[in-house]
Amino acid sequence: MEIEKLQTYQQVIDSLHKKKRKKHLLFGNGFSMAYDSNIFSYNALSNFIETTGDPLIKNLFEKLNTKNFEQIMQQLDNFCEIAEVFSDDKTLVPKIKAASEKLKSSLIDAVKELHPEHVFKIPEDKSVACINFLQEYLGNDGLVFSTNYDLLIYWVLMRNKVHNAIDGFGRDLETDLDDEHYVDPHDLEYSELRWGKHKGGQTIHYLHGTLPIFDTGVNIVKVEYDTEHYLLQNVKDRIDRKEYPIFVTAGNGKEKLTHIMHNKYLSFCYEQLCEIQGSLVTFGFNFGEYDTHIIDAINIAAKMGKKAPDKLWSVYIGVYSDDGLKHIREIEKKFKCKVIPYNARTANIWGK
Repeated sequence: MEIEKLQTYQQVIDSLHKKKRKKHLLFGNGFSMAYDSNIFSYNALSNFIETTGDPLIKNLFEKLNTKNFEQIMQQLDNFCEIAEVFSDDKTLVPKIKAASEKLKSSLIDAVKELHPEHVFKIPEDKSVACINFLQEYLGNDGLVFSTNYDLLIYWVLMRNKVHNAIDGFGRDLETDLDDEHYVDPHDLEYSELRWGKHKGGQTIHYLHGTLPIFDTGVNIVKVEYDTEHYLLQNVKDRIDRKEYPIFVTAGNGKEKLTHIMHNKYLSFCYEQLCEIQGSLVTFGFNFGEYDTHIIDAINIAAKMGKKAPDKLWSVYIGVYSDDGLKHIREIEKKFKCKVIPYNARTANIWGK
């Protein structure tokens, strides 16, 4: 195989260390596929729902011409409110509500189908191997970017309590304090996890959103475990309250970028990618026809400055097969920086 002649992942890392080059990581669905190819597949969530055989769900995707679940569910909510005012058909509102509930339940079913039940289902050796892989970047002032919507990276970071894995979320003090009254620290009340408090030091970026991150209309919040429920149950509870996960699952590059730019969290993450310096290492991201917005961001970073270290100099792209290598060779002229393919099979993100 031609890819066997490429650099190994470790050779890429050693070369960047030798150059004293700052490095960042971008990973896609191949990250999850490397964990378990039997339960994760490209764009698996939307594909799972579309192939359930439910004609109502299929018609929703076709008629609304989008795979943006958040947009579909919000449109259904709006249709319901309009129908209550203008329609004399007493069966219309119940039909719309039934469609909304069916889509929500299908979304949760897909989540449960495609993910381990909870963080401790991930074997310890795999969790440790993954965090060691990520620390090559996080521990050296690098940034990590994910286009995945699944829970694996969130679970791994939470389980290992990595201090330099900062996703920008934090709690705001909600207890009113004044100089005249003492408040016991145990009585202080804090908000749920809101995005923005720590965005200045953010190192983890979900470019296409992720299931635990929700837009409440006012704040971007992150779902967490509590003493009674696993994460997936709390995700379901949010959806029941008409709060929907932020994620971009389909559409061409232009459509994805439009969605990204209309959300303050997603646009911030994208802008961070546009400003990286040094080198970018990718894993499990194939730069397909719907990923032009990612190439655009890389090219913006490549032109940020004319001298080191003020711009992105190179992107190391992991490939799994000769066909994958051929694809990268065909598109490498689209990049404004040096493109170096490497053998992704040698990365061993989740251990051997």
